[in-house]
Amino acid sequence: MTEAAFTPRVFSGIQPSGNLHLGNYLGALKRFAEAQNKGIQTLYCMVDLHAITVWQDPADLARATRELAAGFIASGLDPARSILFNQSQVAEHTQMAWVFNCVARMGWMQRMTQFKDKAGKNAQNASLGLFAYPALMAADILTYHATHVPVGEDQKQHLELTRDIAIKFNHDYGVEFFPIPEPVIEGAATRVMSLRDGSSKMSKSDPSDMSRINLTDDADTIAKKIRKAKTDPEPLPSEVAGLEGRPEARNLVNIYAALADMTVDQVMAEAGGKPFSEFKPMLADLAVDRIAPISTEMARLMQDLSEIDRILADGAARARAIAAPILRQTYEIMGMVGAREV
Repeated sequence: MTEAAFTPRVFSGIQPSGNLHLGNYLGALKRFAEAQNKGIQTLYCMVDLHAITVWQDPADLARATRELAAGFIASGLDPARSILFNQSQVAEHTQMAWVFNCVARMGWMQRMTQFKDKAGKNAQNASLGLFAYPALMAADILTYHATHVPVGEDQKQHLELTRDIAIKFNHDYGVEFFPIPEPVIEGAATRVMSLRDGSSKMSKSDPSDMSRINLTDDADTIAKKIRKAKTDPEPLPSEVAGLEGRPEARNLVNIYAALADMTVDQVMAEAGGKPFSEFKPMLADLAVDRIAPISTEMARLMQDLSEIDRILADGAARARAIAAPILRQTYEIMGMVGAREV
């Protein structure tokens, strides 16, 4: 098998950590829904096994998993055209992760900056799962022979590790079995910043609810948060270069561009020179138009949890139909006796 023979396939996952916000929508959910229209098979996963690398309240994890599924669907993802499932329902992820634990090198894992950031000075008390997280992420991707992976900047290093694992496996066993997946990073608002601090990423962990637009916010709340977003005293510049050194202005322009499916240059051509007293109402109207229907649909979907569970179970069955043969072939390549029966 040569790399050119791999079927184009997109895989991405999001941790069900609750409190979906505008950054999740623009950075992931919106793009996921758009990708399914490009004629490439798409698989999207609620990575609940990744979530438990730190302790989770069981009731909160179940609620957040279903809420994330509702967010996917409300953002335009069609479970009939994409495969939508939660990770723990497909055992092949963890089986392949053990294979990759044995392929990855300790030195590779120790270079992962996200582990250092999350473990901090208390690394000896961090879970082994948190350390091995990147090998499970590699399994998430390669178990489906995914060729393209939409990722944020904070996951680029993990995808590089996935590529290294695929290359090493192929080299060690003299095969071209795993594809070398490509990152997909695009768009004006790949990284959405806080409405209170344009130098910090929008986050659910920020103590100020005014720092983010939640996907559960109603229209009035969305408009209020945009009106009160931090800016500077100067009007918008007439050109993109004028946004340099103005992080709050740049953030609001980026958000407008992403919501309107415009480039930043197009936004500046339309709004350059306007004071924020004019631009903010434009952005508020746009945000309400795009986000409020998602909030309403998510609330409707969360009224029928059994239907969400049915969608996830169906997606898991379809995912396993792809994953099981790939795991079986992996075992055969490695010399596992009885692999054909797995």
